[in-house]
Amino acid sequence: MPDAGMSRCGKDRPPRRVGALRTTLDHADPLPAITGRVGLDQVHPDQLHPDQLHPDHAHPDRAHPDHVSALRATLALPSGTALAGIALGGLALAAASPALAEQGIGTATLRAVSTLGASELTTLAVIVGVVTFAVVAAIGWVRTDRSAGLQRQADGAEIASLQSDIDRLATLLMSEPQVLVVWTAGLGEPEVIGEASFIAPTLAPHDILAFDQWLEPDLAAAVTDAIDRLRVEGEAFALLLTTILGRHVEAEGRPIGGFAVMKLRNVSGIKRDLAEFSVRCQKLQSEADAMRSLIEMLPAPVWMRDGAGQLQLVNAAYARAVEAPDATVVLGSGTELLDTGERETVARTLAAGREFRGRLPAIVAGSRRVMDVLEVPVTQGRIGIAIDATEAERLRAELDHILAAHRRTLDHLATGVAIFGADRRLAFYNTAYRTLWDLDPAFLAEQPSDGQVLDRLRTARRLPEQKDFREWKRELHRAYHSRESEAHEWHLPDRRTLRVVTTPNPEGGVTYLFDDITERLELERRFDALIRVQGETLDNLAEAVAVFGSDGRLRLFNPAFANTWKLPPSALAQHPHIEQVIGLCRPLYRDDETWHALRSAVTALDSRDPISGRIERSDGSVMDFATVPLPDGSTLVTFHDVTDSVNVERALRERNEALVAADELKLDFVHHVSYELRSPLTNIIGFAHFLGDPSTGPLTEKQDEYLGYITVSTNALLAIINNILDLATIDAGAMTLNPGPVDIRATMEAAVEGVQDRLVKHDIALDLIADPAIGDFQADGRRIRQVLFNLLSNAIGFSPPGGRVTLTAERTDSAVVFTVSDEGPGIPPEMADKVFDWFESDSQGSGHRGVGLGLSIVRSFVELHGGTVRIDSAVGGGATVVCSFPLVTAAARTAAE
Repeated sequence: MPDAGMSRCGKDRPPRRVGALRTTLDHADPLPAITGRVGLDQVHPDQLHPDQLHPDHAHPDRAHPDHVSALRATLALPSGTALAGIALGGLALAAASPALAEQGIGTATLRAVSTLGASELTTLAVIVGVVTFAVVAAIGWVRTDRSAGLQRQADGAEIASLQSDIDRLATLLMSEPQVLVVWTAGLGEPEVIGEASFIAPTLAPHDILAFDQWLEPDLAAAVTDAIDRLRVEGEAFALLLTTILGRHVEAEGRPIGGFAVMKLRNVSGIKRDLAEFSVRCQKLQSEADAMRSLIEMLPAPVWMRDGAGQLQLVNAAYARAVEAPDATVVLGSGTELLDTGERETVARTLAAGREFRGRLPAIVAGSRRVMDVLEVPVTQGRIGIAIDATEAERLRAELDHILAAHRRTLDHLATGVAIFGADRRLAFYNTAYRTLWDLDPAFLAEQPSDGQVLDRLRTARRLPEQKDFREWKRELHRAYHSRESEAHEWHLPDRRTLRVVTTPNPEGGVTYLFDDITERLELERRFDALIRVQGETLDNLAEAVAVFGSDGRLRLFNPAFANTWKLPPSALAQHPHIEQVIGLCRPLYRDDETWHALRSAVTALDSRDPISGRIERSDGSVMDFATVPLPDGSTLVTFHDVTDSVNVERALRERNEALVAADELKLDFVHHVSYELRSPLTNIIGFAHFLGDPSTGPLTEKQDEYLGYITVSTNALLAIINNILDLATIDAGAMTLNPGPVDIRATMEAAVEGVQDRLVKHDIALDLIADPAIGDFQADGRRIRQVLFNLLSNAIGFSPPGGRVTLTAERTDSAVVFTVSDEGPGIPPEMADKVFDWFESDSQGSGHRGVGLGLSIVRSFVELHGGTVRIDSAVGGGATVVCSFPLVTAAARTAAE
């Protein structure tokens, strides 16, 4: 019965056990096949004698295959030679049959034949041959038939035995989960025997060779390579496999006869444990190799010591650190990275049952470095690693320095800064923070928590009033769990407003920034109000105002601008470019040069100089324009309608020109009249002196009196004419000074001498006050005497009878100051500036009469010397004229040069 657990890969090929059976049958006796009377299927194993079940128990009288062959040859002879053949066959049979010879039959026959003749012998031979052939054929047939039957019985028994063996072996083979894969000597399809469910529940037997379905890629490749070597080279293999599902399978392959056989068997029991241990060992070995490779590649020195503290393992970095060629040399020499003291410190810590962590100095590749050393105990001893912390130590020092600098910087900020750590306790604060909240330094030194600070500020009523303080504080503390900064505005009870920014720190905690924005908000309010006022002001200005941006576009304008140029506000609201604005304004003014200058002032980048000018539009109006560069790159352009002012200016200018012409005419007339009067006056004065000379004859008393009047009047008229000529000369710029040393005291006395007769006539007292050692200064002495004379004459003329006039001289470091005071009626404030004008004269109720040229002469000569003159006066309090002359006049300096 076929085994249900068997399958084949070839569809049309019988099982190999049937093939083996056929091979056995092919070696059976061929006689039954020749006779055609006995078939394989006619023999039953039960008809065979037990002794005949084995081939070795065949009958002794069984015909030998050679005999049968001879008989077959005889029977195959043709009929013409039958007798000869039979005779020869009989002889051959007699000679070849040892049984007949043993019975003595052959000997008697030979004796009888020897007495016969040739013909008789021939006949006898034929007869004997025929009889012998018949007998032998009958005996041979009987024996052959009997032998074939026995052989069939033996073969049937053998077939049954083999089938039983096959069934028993198949049962034993399938008694445990396994799969057999058999390859023939050729390259045909393999035969798969067994169930594959122990490998994978859904794996079909014909898919067992698809190793990538149930093995990892590396194992699948290894099995495939082993099978190739088995089939090609006959190399046996044994592998322990772990499936994708984690099951363990033993794979064994070997050549058997002309077959290549692979057995896949489920691993269980001790073998499974061994397999698991093997997998675990391989995994641990891989991990150990990877760890060893990693340690070898580490840039930091790594070492392992035994229980006695001797080095057992070091990596390449350790060897480089101690300047050894490789790790073998280090282990052989026992070269240590750390000094003895450091190693003893490490050993004491490990002896106390603790791992060692610390920063120790070491000499690495010839230079001193700072190393972070970690050494921990393990089963075999202890392992350690040293990480170079020199750079980290330097960076830490730099970081501490930077942090200190930042803290100093933050301490000088006006913004309050408070940093709370991950534990929500105060880690840093600056002076502005403490000052802002008026917190006690001792309280802050205790590093209070965030909540404690808020509670204290709330108790002091320094925080904003909140309806639910706990909820408000909880919302504020959300910053500890947030990733983004948040800004808040706190309106404090003391009317301050703070901007509070909470920023989460990367290492945990929150940084608070407190900025007092009260002043900024106030400034913003003022700025907004100012902008509104500015807007209202611009809108109500009579001047046309336009502001163009740096891109040349109109940014701002007032209604006067649109009205002045008759521009539609809708067009200006689109912020047109200066080119468009010029195009809109061109109908009223077509001067391209002016527009080009305005365009350049608005759009120029390198030169933004202000420009101004005046334009006369086609409608007859006149406008002044100006550009002002603004700090933000914009340009302010203003247009002011000055039509009315220009018209008035033109009228005034025309009038002024007429007045100037009249004044020039007047001056010319005065100059001409003065010159023309001076000639006859000189004659009159000369003849008056001639008449008064005794040599011309005596005069009567009356004549002498009249002559005196003539002399006085002509002298006064001459003085007036001289003054007019002097003023005209000064006004024309033709007056020149003759500087030289001027004795101050002597000049004062000479001026007093000139007015002596007037002092006597009006009963005026004169006080001359000057230091006798006052010295001299550089000036035109004649003009100084003329100035003092005019001042004294003016003071005497306005002084009442019996009054007093004072002439004072004072020398300073840079000037000589002359002062003339009187006790007259004084000068009203509105007349103070007019008294120095030509022909300005006001008696102020006194009896003084003059042409109003004296003080004009005084101011002209003082200013010509580079000095100054002023009047201090009060109505009813007299007047004081102060003249200051520099010690060295400009004319004197020029002459000296």
